[in-house]
Amino acid sequence: MVKSILVLVLLSLVIMPQFAGAQEAKPLQLAVFNPVQLIPEEESIEGVRLSLFYTVNQDVTGLSLVWLGVNRATGDVKGIEWGLGNWVEGSCYGWQAGLVNHAGKRFVGLQYGMVNVTEGDLTGAQFGLVNWTEGFMHGVQYGVLNVSKGESVGIDLGVVNYNEGSFRGFQGGFVNYAAEMHGLQLGLVNYTKSLDGLQIGLGNYNGNKKPMEFMVLANWSF
Repeated sequence: MVKSILVLVLLSLVIMPQFAGAQEAKPLQLAVFNPVQLIPEEESIEGVRLSLFYTVNQDVTGLSLVWLGVNRATGDVKGIEWGLGNWVEGSCYGWQAGLVNHAGKRFVGLQYGMVNVTEGDLTGAQFGLVNWTEGFMHGVQYGVLNVSKGESVGIDLGVVNYNEGSFRGFQGGFVNYAAEMHGLQLGLVNYTKSLDGLQIGLGNYNGNKKPMEFMVLANWSF
């Protein structure tokens, strides 16, 4: 999975010239703290963006590095973002690494940090203490708390895994919850409103009650 994501990042860097917007993007951004930056925030960057504390631009394609602060884009990002915080209001394709990572729309690639939030669909992986996806999650969440508000296909590994939609795949943790579970739940407590698969744990609750509503050690429904 990680190798595939890194390949995706490299491809995004190779094809970056194809994503230039109607307004010609600038190849280099140098910033201290917005508005003390070389390129104004309403313009886009296609190349390298370097900042000490805080920088803002519209669309960013390439590499964004901030020393002690936040990378922010009001549009979309394609490439790599490293900093204490990475905040994208649009979609993000590539790799975000920081204490807090945020994508306002779709995210494709890897989010790696303490808190990772995708408000749209996620395709790829989230590694952190808290991983949060509002839309469709297709990939891997690995952390202490993993939350998916929409449908999910993939793997959840954490202390607590919580999915409000349909989950297809594997949940492994101390507490696993899915509104609909299609696959395997492995943990101390497993809970689902509808089970099509297998639960293994000390306490297993299956809301559709077929064949059993609650079982110790294992529960199943096919």
